[in-house]
Amino acid sequence: MNEAIFKAYDIRGIYPNEINEQDVYKIAKAYCEFVKPQEVVIGCDVRLSSPSLKASAIKAVVDQGIKVIDVGEISTDMLYFAVANYDYAGGFSITASHNPKEYNGLKFVREESKPISSDTGLFDIRDIAKNFEFRISDFELTDEDLRLVEKKNILQDYIVKIKTFADFSKFKPLKIVANPNFGMGGGAVDKLLENTNIEIVKLNWETDGNFPKGQPDPLIPENREEISKLVVENRADFGVAWDADADRCFFFTEKGQFIEGYFITALLGKILLEKNPNEKIIHDPRLVWAIQDVAGENNGIAITNKSGHAFIKERMKKEDAIFGGEMSAHYYFRDYFYCDNGLIPLVMILEFLSMQKKTLSEIMQEMFWNKYFVSGEINNEVADVKAKITQAKEKYSVGAKKIDEIDGVSIEYADWRFNLRGSNTEPVIRLNVEAKSQELMEEKRDELLQLIRD
Repeated sequence: MNEAIFKAYDIRGIYPNEINEQDVYKIAKAYCEFVKPQEVVIGCDVRLSSPSLKASAIKAVVDQGIKVIDVGEISTDMLYFAVANYDYAGGFSITASHNPKEYNGLKFVREESKPISSDTGLFDIRDIAKNFEFRISDFELTDEDLRLVEKKNILQDYIVKIKTFADFSKFKPLKIVANPNFGMGGGAVDKLLENTNIEIVKLNWETDGNFPKGQPDPLIPENREEISKLVVENRADFGVAWDADADRCFFFTEKGQFIEGYFITALLGKILLEKNPNEKIIHDPRLVWAIQDVAGENNGIAITNKSGHAFIKERMKKEDAIFGGEMSAHYYFRDYFYCDNGLIPLVMILEFLSMQKKTLSEIMQEMFWNKYFVSGEINNEVADVKAKITQAKEKYSVGAKKIDEIDGVSIEYADWRFNLRGSNTEPVIRLNVEAKSQELMEEKRDELLQLIRD
């Protein structure tokens, strides 16, 4: 078994060379030994290799005499729903999220959909699995095995839960362009918005594990061109896209402009704090000013936390925060088991825009774009991530208003700030800069890039 498939938050590798049915059988068995669940929820995404990998996972679990709740093809946030809503002991999904089609992997949770990451047991599962010497020749489920498998369709209950996050009676007859990137989002959106006055212009709608237009990740700029153009051509009110496992949600204005996850975090925080003052919201340290200002203006408390879904969820629970958001377009909700969800932002934005007289681009310009100027995340390969972070800290600490090392290093001045952090999985350093003017942002961005690349 290739140990490199075990990442900080999940398991991912190229099928079948790096991850295959034998590996998944061992990993699923190791999960059972580590968690010791009474039953395990198992689902999968639409990748071509997912059905056979899921079958081997089910076989591994029932071979331990443990019941399987087979929830079929699901988004990752449906896994969180299934485990937490029905009070199951744990579960996992066969998925490689937004990776290219040749990849597959697993995402794990335990009771209450608590994440299992490298800090909370994922590497323990790795160490158990790698010590298994056996090989399985047959992953077919026998009649005896099938007695331990319960098939459960959770979509209707999941949709009912999503609908609690917005007042659908307030929806105006808006037109949206929606792009699930051939992944799990399309069918759920159909069910969510049926019998509403929302018109959906559908793009890349039907599930297709070949991902015929390339890697299913809207964070890749080239992947946004198609939906941006379609929004303008159809005179839609906005655009929305998801990655293949539909747990991240991305928005575009009626002009086709992409909205950074940073600003969506701030906007969703504002919506929730206006209805629920004095609550806490959690955010990552990459870009912070807009979120902190929204919290201050709405009697809320903004708390900076280390990036990564396991860290955000842990802090959400600790603080009993109403909401959390990351620049990567993961959005977390207390009333969704402190987990992230890709459809809740959509219904919240639909309700919010239905109450406004301005377009989404006008709202973004007035609230954020004329005040906060950001670089976007810039990634560079470097020989020594820690050395570069130390070098930047030494250079920019003098005269700084604030320095923190919650995640990498963040250094703040009166009119600009930056965050520099390393990747969890590769020799890459990630830079984010924000400033009170475009010119200053570009100047400091270029300064820091020169330091990084020298």
